[in-house]
Amino acid sequence: MRQYYFTKLSGAGNDFILFDSKLNPDLDVNPLFISKICDRRNGIGADGVILFNDSHDLDFTMKYFNADGSTGSLCANGARCSLHYAYKTNRIGNNNVLFLSNGIQYHGKVLKEELIQFFLNEPENLKTNFKIKAAGQLIAASFINTGSPHVVIKISDVLKVPNQIHSNTFSIDDFPVYEIGKEIRYSKDFAPQGTNVNFIELSGDVIKIRSYERGVENETLACGTGSVASAIISFIQDKMQPPVKLIAKSGDELIVDFKVEDNRFMNLSLTGPAKIIFKGEITI
Repeated sequence: MRQYYFTKLSGAGNDFILFDSKLNPDLDVNPLFISKICDRRNGIGADGVILFNDSHDLDFTMKYFNADGSTGSLCANGARCSLHYAYKTNRIGNNNVLFLSNGIQYHGKVLKEELIQFFLNEPENLKTNFKIKAAGQLIAASFINTGSPHVVIKISDVLKVPNQIHSNTFSIDDFPVYEIGKEIRYSKDFAPQGTNVNFIELSGDVIKIRSYERGVENETLACGTGSVASAIISFIQDKMQPPVKLIAKSGDELIVDFKVEDNRFMNLSLTGPAKIIFKGEITI
């Protein structure tokens, strides 16, 4: 039996278990271990796990795992939480922090206590206004990879009753995110890797968003890369101007900012709250 020390963090409701290698030098993780400790009934409970390491060349490195143990793609809220943890443990100052996430270099800033800005790399694979078959109908959708693959759908484009053209009366609160999100996530159109799915409602100059995340295989209270994807799609389709304000399922506010140069999205950032929930130890 071994004891390991962890920190539980939340980025706008997206929650993570962080293991600091300085405190846990012999920790060896695997998908089964991760899925067990992320279980909300029999483990600590989280959307994912972050392995945090000091770095000789940069300010720190992090490796991110989804709740099912899978890895590889970017978690923007996880990156913001890692920035906050690095700041709280005196690893960094607050200006232009450089770090690796799953082997890719990023940077971010601590704007003030529990307000973290994270800069993403340029998005890829943009495709707008195509049709997805789900919920017994063809739904207008868009796709973009912001470090993770994301489908974005306006809830006004989804019919409550298929084939009844005036039945699109969903509100963001009663939208069946899990059912439709899961169907699209596992659609053959996105096989074999699958996709994350975001459902948005435009309300004035604010986007209300709910997200189904692959790897968690459920709705999460916030999704950072999904918020960035939704802001970009809303800019393209509905002329939402940056900085774009989004309200997550948690009720927290996320801000997506960017500049457009020669049809490229540059200086792309996600700003929002990040905080330590509690610290503890687990015996394995």
